[in-house]
Amino acid sequence: MGVSSPLLSNLKSLEYIDLIYNQFEGSFSFSSFANHSKLQVVILGSETNKFEVETEYPVGWVPLFQLKALVLSNSRLTGELPNFLRYQFKLMGVDLSHNKLAGIFPNWLLENMRRLEFLVLRNTSLKGQLGQLLPLRPNTHISMLDVSHNQLNGQLQENVGHLIPNIIYLNLSNNGFEGILPSSLAKMSFLGMLDLSTNNFSGEVPKELLAAKYLEILRLSNNKFHGEMFSRDFNLTSLACLYLDNNQFTGTLSNVVCRSSKLEVLDASNNYMSGEIPSWIGNMTRLCELILGSNSFHGKLPPEISQLQRLKFLDASQNSLSGSLPSLECLHSLRHLHLGGNLFAGSIPRDFLNSSSELLTLDMRDNRLLGSIPTSISGLLKLRILLLGGNLLSGFIPNHICHLTQIGLMDLSNNSFSGPILKSLGDIKFGEMKKEEAVFGRQTLYFGYGRNIRNVYAGFLVKHWGCPNMVPEEKDEVEFVTKNGRYSYRGGILDFMSGLDLSCNNLTGEIPRELGMLSSIHALNLSHNQLKGPIPKSFSNLSQIESLDLSYNKLSGEIPPELVELNFLAVFSVAHNNLSGRVPDMKAQFGTFDERNYEDNPSLCGPLLKRKCNTSIEPSYSPPESSRESNAKWYDIDHIVFFTSFTTSYIMILLGFATILYVNPYWCQRWFYFIEECMYSF
Repeated sequence: MGVSSPLLSNLKSLEYIDLIYNQFEGSFSFSSFANHSKLQVVILGSETNKFEVETEYPVGWVPLFQLKALVLSNSRLTGELPNFLRYQFKLMGVDLSHNKLAGIFPNWLLENMRRLEFLVLRNTSLKGQLGQLLPLRPNTHISMLDVSHNQLNGQLQENVGHLIPNIIYLNLSNNGFEGILPSSLAKMSFLGMLDLSTNNFSGEVPKELLAAKYLEILRLSNNKFHGEMFSRDFNLTSLACLYLDNNQFTGTLSNVVCRSSKLEVLDASNNYMSGEIPSWIGNMTRLCELILGSNSFHGKLPPEISQLQRLKFLDASQNSLSGSLPSLECLHSLRHLHLGGNLFAGSIPRDFLNSSSELLTLDMRDNRLLGSIPTSISGLLKLRILLLGGNLLSGFIPNHICHLTQIGLMDLSNNSFSGPILKSLGDIKFGEMKKEEAVFGRQTLYFGYGRNIRNVYAGFLVKHWGCPNMVPEEKDEVEFVTKNGRYSYRGGILDFMSGLDLSCNNLTGEIPRELGMLSSIHALNLSHNQLKGPIPKSFSNLSQIESLDLSYNKLSGEIPPELVELNFLAVFSVAHNNLSGRVPDMKAQFGTFDERNYEDNPSLCGPLLKRKCNTSIEPSYSPPESSRESNAKWYDIDHIVFFTSFTTSYIMILLGFATILYVNPYWCQRWFYFIEECMYSF
């Protein structure tokens, strides 16, 4: 459905129009408003990406209106900025985000619109440098500027802080900016949110910026910053969210962090930080996310961390932490726990986690954990991801692990588990989730940030541009081995990815046919164990399976031909077993496999392996005895013939021995002497 231009052109008294968040299609000419002298607010856009606003036809049209607010987001605008904006001098808010504007930023935008407070040009394909957008003289009205997700480059000019001194919200993320940060950023006296993430900035963060009085959100992620962030100059007393991840920061977590007593998010992952995680971290009681992964922290995980009762996300993975695991039983709000890739040793404590917690992810892979999986883990009924691979865990896989019926990814590989595979693993969902059960999509974290914005028209600016009091929660990310490689899965895809990895253990017995009930599983790895018996025919029910690895076991029997019905199977291996018979027909996905998928199974045959199969058509008459013998396999044994020939041979040997003793008296005498010596020697 489209928007009727003739209809709107007749509404000469129109002051406010809001048509956003609809399913409009087609085009609309903005010049329909040319004679609407009372028009103040225009909000157009569509969720379909099929709605186009035409602003340049007819060429040179001049509007009678003076707008206060203009929103044309996702309106398929192309070319340069709409020319009619040159005649708008009362605009206080402009949002042209998610369009494909071309060329460089025009500096007349902020020069002409001296009342402009909010400017959003996010994801508009604009190029050039920020200096081409900024006014030539200071603009004291602009309080929100978002030019993220464009193709801007170059360095920030030294006087940027003087040109927009009253800015509150500044987002320059996802561009190509480079060089060091100018110290004049600290001259933005009311700066509350600064996002410089995903650029090529380098150097140290100016010490003046580290003392910004009102700064509440600071994003420096994905740059090349270096130096010690938490030096004595750090004094961000209003800070709520600090993102330092994927840089080259060094130093330790010094106690200057305590000056940010309102801190709710601290992400310093993927840097070169070192030292111990301090015990005073337990005093930062407002923390909701603590992400310190991929650094060089050492020592123990302080037990005081259990005092952070609001903590939802804890990541201390890929460090050199050691010692035993502390009890985290008091962390009732914890949703994601990542402690993998460290040197933790000893057994998993019984009171490690609270059974009533909201935990979704438990990742403790690649440590030195011993013993068995404690029964307390079975109480984590909301758990979706359990990763315990690469430890020294042993014993049988406990039955209580099957109480975790919501599990989507389970990795118990590279341990010393023994005994049979549990049949009840077939009761776990492994990807059998409804859309409304998704939990790994982007969540929102509220933390109280926000400024009072003056109403412009019916409260519109407060609704659309009000500085946010929320930030997205950290997206969870895990690695899982599938399709012969280790892949990383992040965010919402985790709701749909599913897999079970029991490889590289000492599991014995047969593969339970109940595993064939996992119709939604994507990856199943049972390789490098001591499993025997046949491959269950029920595996043909694994309709979503993409990777199935049964190699390096003692499996026998034939490969079920029904497996050719698995239409998504991309990786399949039964190599190094004792399988026999014909390999599955080379059709569907099995037409993509080669002899390496079946190697070291001497009794397998078929054209793919260049070994003929001994097949025969059953005749309508009874074949002669000689024909049956010729068709018999070399290892077939007739038990009656065997025992008859063995008994006859034994009797003949005894009779021959007795005959020799009877015929030759000398040997008979020597035999009796030998028997007599043996009797007396005992």
